[in-house]
Amino acid sequence: MLECVGRDGYEATTVPQVVATARVSRNAFYEFFEDKADCFIAVCDQTSQELLADLLELASEENWVQAMRKGAHRYLLWWQQRPTISSAYLLSLPTVGERALRQRERHYAAFRAVFIGLGHRARAEQPELGPLGDLVPRVLVLAITELVAEEVRAGRTSKLTELSQEVALLAIRLLADDATAERARLTPTPAGVCG
Repeated sequence: MLECVGRDGYEATTVPQVVATARVSRNAFYEFFEDKADCFIAVCDQTSQELLADLLELASEENWVQAMRKGAHRYLLWWQQRPTISSAYLLSLPTVGERALRQRERHYAAFRAVFIGLGHRARAEQPELGPLGDLVPRVLVLAITELVAEEVRAGRTSKLTELSQEVALLAIRLLADDATAERARLTPTPAGVCG
């Protein structure tokens, strides 16, 4: 499904294409999925869960700023290394209809929870910070997702990690304050993070 949608777009993808690509029978397809949309939504759900699990591994980082910096890089690298998935998930999912939009909202809620957790951790590590605004996690999820989608649409998927530092600093600024973001900017980039 991802290969077909990533190559041809959701609208042009057909169940016969999917079963031919997967080398399974049409009957096998319908044992698991109600229709093309059901299959695509299931694949997108699995994709989101894999990405979220990858990011949650960073909870053990030394401090929240380092977790955020590594998380921004890991998030962008994940999409960069999967151009077909990037195109299918980020560009085609919104076109599938109401079921897909509800699914995407569930995905967004999980990523908002990650930012809420980082915001709470920031306040535990930096008690001088004020309360985390309710809009901050929402804005971060929407802005970062749309930024990545825009890069994918423009054919710049292979350059996503070049945005790591800017994305991380934006998130740090919104989750904490300008001073914390400036300290992060002046701190050497964590090992394994470029951009």
